[in-house]
Amino acid sequence: MPEESTASRWRTTPLTAWHEAAGARMGEFGGFWMPILYEGILEEHRRVRTDVGMFDVSHMAEFLVEGDGADALVDRLVTNWVSRLENGQALYTPMCREDGGTQDDLLVYRRGANRYLLVTNAGNRDDDRGWIESVALNMPDLIPVRDVSDEVALIAIQGPGAVAAVGSLTNEAVANIGYYHFREGVSVAGVPALVSRTGYTGEDGFELYVAAADAPALWAALAQHGVKPVGLGARDTLRLEARLPLYGHELNRDISPLEAALGSFVKWEKPGGFIGREALAAQKDVGTPRRLVGLEAMGGIPRAGCAVTRAGAAGEGVVTSGTHSPTLGVPIAMALVPRAWGIKVGESVAVEVRGRAVPAKVVKLPFYRRAS
Repeated sequence: MPEESTASRWRTTPLTAWHEAAGARMGEFGGFWMPILYEGILEEHRRVRTDVGMFDVSHMAEFLVEGDGADALVDRLVTNWVSRLENGQALYTPMCREDGGTQDDLLVYRRGANRYLLVTNAGNRDDDRGWIESVALNMPDLIPVRDVSDEVALIAIQGPGAVAAVGSLTNEAVANIGYYHFREGVSVAGVPALVSRTGYTGEDGFELYVAAADAPALWAALAQHGVKPVGLGARDTLRLEARLPLYGHELNRDISPLEAALGSFVKWEKPGGFIGREALAAQKDVGTPRRLVGLEAMGGIPRAGCAVTRAGAAGEGVVTSGTHSPTLGVPIAMALVPRAWGIKVGESVAVEVRGRAVPAKVVKLPFYRRAS
């Protein structure tokens, strides 16, 4: 029999055929066959920083949690405080296991009392569904959890020109949607959408949730209005400059939100607590064994997995993400290093890059912050 093609081994999105026809360089990400780049990571990155670009992020997983007891279930699942959200408001939050390790990080949308949309990472879809359902079974109320990932497509429009781009395709005043707020039932280019003022680039923008069948029409309308596509390669460099974590790098089952410098998303005072609270509280009391730092390297580009050492100090750290920053023009990285080092901004470490010890200095995070 003929060998199975590389693309056929992975899931696709409603826009995969468009990406391939446009000549995108494709690759696997999160179990999906996704566009990595179109014209080049550098050009696409700069487009989002200075103008506007659009991303197919339909690989993300979506779960509806609705019914009596949903408020309590979602607050039990995540470290942030969900039930105090207003309707039409969203938040970012880690979701932990009992030992404080991170099951996933996600966006939670409050659509109404006991009505939520949870958006998690593509590679964790099956595991997250099982975890959420297992927690739901132990709640006092029977709470349905529905995986709607295959029914939903997600298009992100990001950059200083995002408001104008989306505004040109709708009669709704999308400029008035607040940061981490959303509206449902907005007609964008004739397509009904949930329009969310969120993103993963460090820039202003929107994420549009639409029915999977409507995604090609919306994508085509955006393209006709001059919005060019951006691949996941530039999405990664953009999020790294903005110090946004990527699950499997800055977060995983062995990395807690406190180690990943996400303590502001852990709400200790939340009534009823949350899964993992006791383990995280113990970490807080004694101090986490590791801490996340930003690095600026000289003479080499750190990549995930590279060892980090400090002269005269025991132990070693590890780079979680690294790249050459298109905005800053220098190699940058985030790394988990031993807290016992007591390292501060401006101090020096070494990163092993292809068998060489490359000097680096600790810098303040994020590497990039857009002008307000």
